[in-house]
Amino acid sequence: MDDFAWIETFIKVVESGSFSAAARATNSSISSVARQVQMLEKQLGIRLLNRTTRSLSLTEPGRRFHERVSEVARELSNAKSEASSFSEEVKGELRVSLRVSTGPTFIVPALSRLLAQYPHLRLDISLTDERADLVANNIDVAVWMGVIPDTDLVARRLSQTNRIICGSPDYFQSHGMPCVPADLAHHNCLRYKGPSYGNVWKFEKDGEHQEVAVDGNLRTANGAVLLGSALAGLGLVMVHEWMARLAIENGQLVRALADYRVSPGAGDVDVYVVYPSSRGMSRKVRIFVDFLVDLFDQEPAILSRQPR
Repeated sequence: MDDFAWIETFIKVVESGSFSAAARATNSSISSVARQVQMLEKQLGIRLLNRTTRSLSLTEPGRRFHERVSEVARELSNAKSEASSFSEEVKGELRVSLRVSTGPTFIVPALSRLLAQYPHLRLDISLTDERADLVANNIDVAVWMGVIPDTDLVARRLSQTNRIICGSPDYFQSHGMPCVPADLAHHNCLRYKGPSYGNVWKFEKDGEHQEVAVDGNLRTANGAVLLGSALAGLGLVMVHEWMARLAIENGQLVRALADYRVSPGAGDVDVYVVYPSSRGMSRKVRIFVDFLVDLFDQEPAILSRQPR
């Protein structure tokens, strides 16, 4: 076992928080992981970790050592990724995280073009509206919406999407089409549980702002459930325009109050593609990011492009 392998194991222990978690991440035994850290400590002549039966923490020399070697490990990983990016063939698995509410309706339908171009690429797609820890969950690239926290991630803004009001043709046939925002008070408005939604929907037209208190028999934090309920004719929804794109094109949903801007300001949400900076930008990630940029560029009617 060479020195750098011991160092890599030490870094993994610190990042994962325990010997057992590091063992799972490296597909090793706990005793093997502990032994490698002990060998590294013996070689350096210092104790790197404080160990108890319930906790693990860095000593001061361990903290300083971890800072230095982590930087070296990142640079080495970036160098490897950059070198491998020159390979002609794109192959292997790419782990991608997409939102439940938007991935299946906008991004996934376009993936056939990407996979036709790179037949040896394998996509492992997870759907979640939560912002998972990309490194801990071994995710290569993700699409997020909203403000990106100040983390060790590379984020590229793809575009900006606005909200719309829509419902099914059957619903409008039974309940009528709202002509002005105030009409929503007489409709079953299905609501999303989120900080910028609530029970008051906001509109703007020709510089005039309007607010309408809405109510309905369903409220959820899952955008897919909200959209599915609208498709089933249960009521009206306020959703991001790209969520409803295919359903509107297919005639399954109809947009209402199209001449009003919905929830101006707070409703305009930036869309980002993010990936861990510690892994560098492999060719697979680069190709997927470029694919997303092209995809969003092709939807000017749905997504209002902003400078990146």
